[in-house]
Amino acid sequence: MTYPPPRLVFWETTAGCNLRCIHCRRIEVADQLTPHDLTTAEAFQLVDQLAATGSPILVLSGGEPLMRPDILEIARYASDASLPVALATNGTLIDDALAARIRDSRVKRVSISFDGADAPTHDMFRSLPGSFEAAIRGFRALRAVGLPVQINTTVARHNQAQLETILQLAKDLDAVALHLFLLVPVGCGVEIAEDQMISALEYERVLNWLYDVEQNEPSLQLKATCAPHYFRVMRQRRAEENHQGLRRDLPASHSRQVSGHPHGQMHAATKGCLAGTGVCFISHRGQVFPCGYLPVEAGNVRQQPFGAIWQDSALFAEMRDPDLLGGKCGVCQFKTLCSGCRARAYGVVGDYLAEEPFCAYDPETRSIVEPVG
Repeated sequence: MTYPPPRLVFWETTAGCNLRCIHCRRIEVADQLTPHDLTTAEAFQLVDQLAATGSPILVLSGGEPLMRPDILEIARYASDASLPVALATNGTLIDDALAARIRDSRVKRVSISFDGADAPTHDMFRSLPGSFEAAIRGFRALRAVGLPVQINTTVARHNQAQLETILQLAKDLDAVALHLFLLVPVGCGVEIAEDQMISALEYERVLNWLYDVEQNEPSLQLKATCAPHYFRVMRQRRAEENHQGLRRDLPASHSRQVSGHPHGQMHAATKGCLAGTGVCFISHRGQVFPCGYLPVEAGNVRQQPFGAIWQDSALFAEMRDPDLLGGKCGVCQFKTLCSGCRARAYGVVGDYLAEEPFCAYDPETRSIVEPVG
């Protein structure tokens, strides 16, 4: 069987980073480039292999990708290979000159992470005083040279009450999108899960809030990441609206890419968990994982071409079969639409096919209840 090519490939270009975020997926973070990072030549080879599979969006992440002196050379090489390129950065290293160089490398979009709506909240989570203001400066420098910039926010206990002000921050900074990441207990997240993970019912409230905001903010793309049950929430809310005669058109951010949409290629979404089915993650060592939060290896691009890993991995074959899902995900009416977060299941119970542990929906009663345990 031949599988469709990936839609998004996240490449951890380096483990090096200038911050020490307490929710980082990495258990160890280097403050400099590491000898295990793919070389420039290996990076070009990876780009060629990705281009041979189709035209996935290549997200250059880290660590902090801007710590690599060759990162913009790689971005231009990928663009020349007809791969849409996005850059995921903390923004603190970007000044006016670097912003212009990023634009000239033909990066199509930049994401900057804000984990609070103000300096005290953000800086505490990022473990670096001044990181909030530095990220703001970087964001404005990118917008000044015409680059689309989105805000990524990891939702946890420390900032769940700030969602409205984070939304306002996105509008004030002229962001093109706001992506909410629901914390996954992997990497350093394992150590802070008990302190920072919100409950299943709180997830439900956040996702319903996002749905309401999306109806009223047509100019700002909103997306829930690592929260596949948002697609179930969206389906339920729309069914309720239809029943009440309040039907609304499906938001563009949750339809397939439409030709001519200025940012559709960077934003299209079709279903919940895409780990191993529509997306994958490549580590700085070349390891291929279903996503950046599911540390089960499918192969290594230093040993095997990416296309072969994508098509032939037994792990990916399991991820692509919803009939293998266990627990309530296995019997849920929404399992092909949602699938539950496979990384969160693995992080909590050690089984990536187990039920989503932070979903409040009970498929038997079709009601919302807080999971036990």
